[in-house]
Amino acid sequence: MKDLAKAFIHSGKVLAAVEAKLNWLGNTLPYPFDEEIKGIASTLEYSLGDVVAFNIFYEVFTVCTSIIAENTNGTLFHARNLDFGLFLGWDVQNSSWDVTQKLKPLMVSLDFQRNNKTVFKSSSIAGYVGMITGMKPGIFTLTLNERFSLDGGYIGVFEWVIGQRDGWWMSFLTRSVLENNTSYEAAKDRLANTKLLAPAYFILGGNKSEEGCIITRSRAAALDIWNLNLKKGIWYVVETNYDHWKDPFILDDRRHPAMRCLNQTKQEQMTVSAMYNVLSTKPILNKLTVSTTLMEVSKAHIETYLRDCPDPCSPW
Repeated sequence: MKDLAKAFIHSGKVLAAVEAKLNWLGNTLPYPFDEEIKGIASTLEYSLGDVVAFNIFYEVFTVCTSIIAENTNGTLFHARNLDFGLFLGWDVQNSSWDVTQKLKPLMVSLDFQRNNKTVFKSSSIAGYVGMITGMKPGIFTLTLNERFSLDGGYIGVFEWVIGQRDGWWMSFLTRSVLENNTSYEAAKDRLANTKLLAPAYFILGGNKSEEGCIITRSRAAALDIWNLNLKKGIWYVVETNYDHWKDPFILDDRRHPAMRCLNQTKQEQMTVSAMYNVLSTKPILNKLTVSTTLMEVSKAHIETYLRDCPDPCSPW
């Protein structure tokens, strides 16, 4: 974790400039995240700043693919590839991104409980207190994708550090939603309307027909909510890291390959296994892919696989 934190800190001029303030930042985070981060630092005998840096990387830069699909039986499936490590060092010998490989041993499956009862389940990274992938069994599923924007994560984090910006860290918000919201609609409203430090895509699935959407967020408000709509033939929604009404970056088009795979699979044949196959198709699967998580909310089922992309394989 310490090596990952150092790689992250030095990956951008803005964060390098505020490295000295990371210990201070750890003391200003909201409860309970501040206490958990301090506890991790103390237990591992790391500096508080190292653990803070590790915990804010998702606010700044990553790439992912998330999909929600409903089959003809009305069953909802939610899945995602977690891609991380771009521009943080290339391992020439192993033909892979250095940070991507270091994250894989840190992947964990978590069951958050209150009074010996499961509140939510998650696929996460050891030492990371926010949530990027989670499921409220029988109620909703949630994933978080980075949204690239000029009003982006670096700016939001920096302004927060120097006291000029307020709002939720996006992965803290997703965890709070998983902990405290008890319906799809309540989760949707909160994700759409809570002020954030960084723009984001919230991919939210429920447990009823057509309960699935992509919430495109600026830091201030929802810009768009794209819902499943069977009457209009929208039986799936796909989010990579680009607004769905715009073309993706020409060198990073994972959206259209995913859509082609889903269309070839067809709605009546959609299953957990079929979703895994979609996310195993290159370049959806690429050298940045750390893991694939599959969720079926009606069965309270979540499973995660560590991934490798054999050559020839796209670097992202």
